[in-house]
Amino acid sequence: MNFAVIGAGAWGTAFALHLSRLGHAVSLVPRRAEQAVAITESRENRDYLPGVPLPFELRVTSDGSAALAEAEVVLLACPAQALRETCARLRGAGVAKARLIASLAKGLETGTHLRPSQIIAEAFPGIGVGVLTGPSNALEVARGQPAAMVLATNLPLMTEVQAAVSGATLRVYTSDDLAGVEYGGCLKNIYAIAAGCCDGLKLGDNTKAALITRALAEMVRVGGALGARPETFYGLSGFGDLIATCYGGWSRNREFGQLIGEGRAVAELLAHRKTVVEGYHTTNSFHGLCADRGIDAPILRETHAILFAGKSPAAALNALMTRGLKRETVAG
Repeated sequence: MNFAVIGAGAWGTAFALHLSRLGHAVSLVPRRAEQAVAITESRENRDYLPGVPLPFELRVTSDGSAALAEAEVVLLACPAQALRETCARLRGAGVAKARLIASLAKGLETGTHLRPSQIIAEAFPGIGVGVLTGPSNALEVARGQPAAMVLATNLPLMTEVQAAVSGATLRVYTSDDLAGVEYGGCLKNIYAIAAGCCDGLKLGDNTKAALITRALAEMVRVGGALGARPETFYGLSGFGDLIATCYGGWSRNREFGQLIGEGRAVAELLAHRKTVVEGYHTTNSFHGLCADRGIDAPILRETHAILFAGKSPAAALNALMTRGLKRETVAG
C-alpha cells in the first residue's frame, strides 16, 4: 500500500519508519524544505527523533504534490491547531488516489471545537476520513518496541488498512466510534497536565491514582454527553493513552504540568518551544465546548483555571477535594 505521512515531527517520522519496515511505499513530507534536505542527507531526524536511523527506502520530500500523487492513504501528523492549514495546502497539491485521509493528532480546534476528522471531512468531501491513535510514544515505536493502537473510521476499507499498518511490533484494533476515539485522545492530554501538577507538587501516589481514576470517570461522562459510546473510553484511545501519558517520563503534557506544579509560569514554559503541548490548547477548546453544551467537568474546569486564569495547582486541587460528597460511579 502507498502511504504519505504529512509532518516530520517525532511521531510522523516514527510512524513513517514503522510503515517502511513493513515494506510499504512511504513518503515522509516535512513542512520545511530545509528539514527535508537535512533528513535526506543524514538519514536521521536530528531535530525530533535523534539517534534513530532512517532507511533509504523511506522517501523524504518537501514536494507534497509528488508525495500525494500516488498515495492511497494520507496520514496527517501535524498539531491539531495546524490541521486546517495543512488540509488547505494538501487540497492545492491534490490527492487524486487517496482512499483514506487519517489524523494522527490529538486535540480540538480552538474556536470551532471541531475534532480532527471533522476538519478533514470539511476539507475533503467525498474522501474517507479516520484517526489512528492510542498510547504511542514515538521513540518506542521507532525502536520497534511492542505497542497497540486503534484505527477509527466508518469505511469499508478499515480492515484493509488495519492489516496494512499492523505488524509484529504494532497491533492495530478498529473502531467505528470516531467521536469517542478522538475525544479520548483529547481529554487524556488535559488530564496528563493535571497529573503532572500532582508530580510537581510532590503529592504522592495516592493523590495521582485518585486523580487519574476520577479523570477516567469524567472522560466517560463527558464523552457520553457529546455522543460518544462510553465503552470506547475504556479502550486504547481512552484509558490506555491516559495511563501512558499521565505516567510516561517522555510525556510533554505531563512534564508541562509538573513544571507548573513546581512553580514555573505557563507563559514562560510556552515561549520558544520546539515541540507542541497539545493539551494546552485542547484544554481551552474543550472547556469552551463543555460550557456551550452545559456539561460539568470539574477536573477539566480546574485545569483550565490553572492554565488560563492563573489559579495555583494547590488551590485547584483543594477545590476538587472539597466538592460535595457523593456515591462513586464510573460516570463521574
